[in-house]
Formats: sequence, C-alpha cells, structure tokens
Amino acid sequence: MTTSVPQLPEPGDVVEFTVGEVAHGGWCVARTDSGPVVFVRHALPGERVRAVITQTTSRFARADAAQILDPSPDRVPPPCPYARPGGCGGCDWQHAGLPAQRALKAAVVGQQLRRIAGIEREVTVEPMPGDETGLGWRTRVKFAAGRGGVAGLRRHRSHEVTQIGDCLIAHPLIETPAVTGRRWPGAASVEVAVAPGSGQRAVIVSGRRAARRDPAHLRQRAAGRDWRVSATGFWQVHPAAADTLAAAVLDALRPRPGDVALDLYCGAGLFAGVLAGAVGPSGEVIAIEADAGAVRDARHNLRATSWARVYRGDAAALLERDDLSRASLVVVDPPRAGLARKVVDLLSEPGRAGRIAYVSCDPATLARDIGAFGASGWTLEALRAFDAFPMTHHVECLATLARDP
Repeated sequence: MTTSVPQLPEPGDVVEFTVGEVAHGGWCVARTDSGPVVFVRHALPGERVRAVITQTTSRFARADAAQILDPSPDRVPPPCPYARPGGCGGCDWQHAGLPAQRALKAAVVGQQLRRIAGIEREVTVEPMPGDETGLGWRTRVKFAAGRGGVAGLRRHRSHEVTQIGDCLIAHPLIETPAVTGRRWPGAASVEVAVAPGSGQRAVIVSGRRAARRDPAHLRQRAAGRDWRVSATGFWQVHPAAADTLAAAVLDALRPRPGDVALDLYCGAGLFAGVLAGAVGPSGEVIAIEADAGAVRDARHNLRATSWARVYRGDAAALLERDDLSRASLVVVDPPRAGLARKVVDLLSEPGRAGRIAYVSCDPATLARDIGAFGASGWTLEALRAFDAFPMTHHVECLATLARDP
C-alpha cells in the first residue's frame, strides 16, 4: 500500500484558495487543493484570494495574497502605500478596519489559551484611550540603514530595506521624513524614541565607531508623574499604554496599605512606583531587574519612596532569598520569551504570593505560563487584552492569577 505525500507548492507559484481562520503572527490559514497548509499574509478570513508562494518548508508554505477575488466586508484600503506584499513588514492588518483587527487579535489570544493552556475564554481586545485611527502612536521606531546609508524599514521576514517617505503609525515627534530623507553613512540602524509628555526626542545611531545617543534619557509621563527612562531602555511604545496598564495592574492586584508587593522585570519602575503609592510607608515593594541601566532608572524613579527597594539580578536567583518570600502580591512583565519555569515554581511555593498580575505582549508564551501556573494550583481569574499596537498583530494582555484555596 502506498501513501500519497501532499505536494507543496514552490516559491513563486500562484495558488488560489479560500482563506480560513487567523493565526498567531499576522497570518491567516489556508489549504491548497493538494492539502498542505499555507500561511497567508495580506488576507482576511473568508476571502477568496490568488496568492504568491514566498517560502516552503517540509510541512507548510507561506504566501502573500496578491489579488483579492472575493473580499471580506472587513477589508479597507490600507492607509499606508508601503503596507503591501513586498513592502514594509511592520504592519500586518492595515487592510482591516480597527474593530476587525481587534476581533482578529482576540481570536488569536483565545486560540493560544485553548491550544496551549487548555482554557476556554472569551476575549475582548480593548482600544487604547483616544485611539480612533490606529495611526501616529508608535513612540519608538528602529530604521535600518540600507545601501548608501539610506534609512528605511525592513520587509517581512527579510533583511532587505524598503525605502519609505513617512511611517503612518509613527508618532509625529518621530519626524520620520527627517530620518528617511537623509543619508547615514556607516550606520547600521537609526533608532528614534520620543516622549510625548515632555516633547523630548532621542536619536540612537549604531554601527559607527562610536554609537550616538542624544539625549541619554527621556522624561516619560504616566500615572500622574514623570519617569526617567534611558533612551535605549524599555517603555511602552503606545502613548496611552503605560497609564492604562498601571491602572489595570492596580485593579487586578487590589493592593492595600501595609501589603508587601513584588515587581519582577521592573524596568524603569512603573508598576513598582504605583504599587508603592498604594501600599504606603507601612507596606513594602521589592523590584527586580537584570538590566543595569533600567535599575539605575528605577532607583531614581523610586527614590522618594524609601519602602520600595530595587535589586539587580536574575529573577529566579533572587526569588530564592528568604527576605523576598513575604510578598503577597506580584506583578510580572517579562520579555517576549515569558517566564523561566523556575520562576513559576518559586512563586507557587506554599506561603508565597496569593495574587499575580502577569503583563505580556506574546499570547503564546503567556498561555504556556498560565498553563504552568494552573498545574501548580493557580486559577486564571481574569484576562484583559489591549490594542497597544494597532495595525500590527501584536497585542498586550494582563492575566490575573489567584491561588486556589
């Protein structure tokens, strides 16, 4: 008995199919007549498209929808001329209206929870306050320097640089034409970060003998106060995100005066700062961060609250200290890779925290870690999702975990 092997299309082949459900990463899933799965960009669920194969592997293919034969009612003309096959790879969903984009992101978060954590959860993606167009929000943009030192943006899954005039999702303070309209000899990249609250703008040029960083710090505004943040340090890129997430974390943890709180991967100290204000001098906040520059910023930002301490080091290693085991409330905002399993295990030890607010920009690693917490006696009490990255596939989530009685 012989078994037929599904025939994968080759790069450059043009195939026609009806697009299925959305997938994590800005793709939709489709199948050719011969059976193989094709992940398609620039399409929407339910559309009949003619697509060009861009890559094949042993198990699936990738493609760009080059012609829309039967468009979705959610399809809109992309506002940016570079948001197209072969253009800039920064935006995934400019061809969908904002309500449809949020529905797609909600579907992805729900998929990841179901497939990875085994949790069925209805998800709603909330818009950021004041975000009516999904444009002009990105406060940090890294441009790649191409041939001749011309700065542009990379194509999707490519090192090729697309020359652009303006980036419509960049905040006006980025002044994109001032970057893309000149040459940067010897530069590998030109990164621009801005602080809308203070009007500051920093330019970081890398690839030269001496990198340029001007100025060294930005003054960001959130939670009713200013925060010093290194020009190369982490800060939420949507102008409304830091405020929104700080309020959401307080709502999730419900801190009271006298509580002991732990902030893992604290960055410049945003969550530690708002928690310190809530627990007061009778309480305590312990913040942990590995990056030396972020630790300096956090200590500067928390200098007025003596009951907030900042430790530099690996989260898993520091959590083994006895004096850090008293926290009843924990907020974690890890990198995209999520939490090390040792961190999950330490936080789940008897007598440790009773509530965790988990901030994540990656639904897959969030679902993985929620599953790990669930196996250690935690319950997913609430999940909120925020459209902190309009026009892209990215979504910010906040999971509230409570220890089972």
